[in-house]
Amino acid sequence: MEPPYSVQLETYEGPLDLLLDLIRKQEIDIFDIPIARITQQYLDHLHKMEEFDMDIAADFVLMAATLIYIKAKMLLPPDPTAPADEPLDPRSDLVQRLLEHERFKKAAEMLQQKQMLEAASWSRPNPEGFEHEEGELVVTLWDVVKAFQAALHRPQPPPPLEIPKEELTVGQMMAEMQEILRASEGPVELERVIERYSTRRALIVAFLALLELIRLEAVLAVQQEPFGPILLRKHKLFDLVFARAGKLEAVDTQYQ
Repeated sequence: MEPPYSVQLETYEGPLDLLLDLIRKQEIDIFDIPIARITQQYLDHLHKMEEFDMDIAADFVLMAATLIYIKAKMLLPPDPTAPADEPLDPRSDLVQRLLEHERFKKAAEMLQQKQMLEAASWSRPNPEGFEHEEGELVVTLWDVVKAFQAALHRPQPPPPLEIPKEELTVGQMMAEMQEILRASEGPVELERVIERYSTRRALIVAFLALLELIRLEAVLAVQQEPFGPILLRKHKLFDLVFARAGKLEAVDTQYQ
């Protein structure tokens, strides 16, 4: 008999964050999730939130419904009328979402740690140049993560007839973003940058490139109003960052 699971009331960025925490803390194989047990633990956490009068976001409730749906499908025999391309394991889509979320989370944490170490070791030149303008709101790292996660789950366009171009490296993607921002007189919407890339690999590389640009303080991610579109704006030292010899090559070395 398994020992009862102790629900810890912690703060999570979203339902995938909660699910991933439940899985990793119990050292569960993410490719073989015991869906009945995880569903019960997930619901227990939501019930605890209700007991403490905490607001439960709609996406947490939607994930609960998804888990119950997956649990029900696993109890039923396979549908003989299902399309041939439908995954046999109803957990497969959830597993892919969790793996993508974990990749984004690890990348964000890695760059945040690097920034903290550099801030503790080096003084920033001309700190006045990095202040955001009046009326702007500096977005959090998780706002950027959520924007790219939404892009990963958008409907994929039909495959192009032409031969797809070679995927860019992180350094090359940074250079491409530099040209996009340089060509614009004002801030550029993050969505306009994201929609240029259709493959999952390109979106992940673009995410890493943007985090590097923010870490190097070449770009600032802001909003002009709460919950407004995320805007990318050049810092005053934008040109200086890209003028440093070997900077982009060094970035590619880190991600090899």
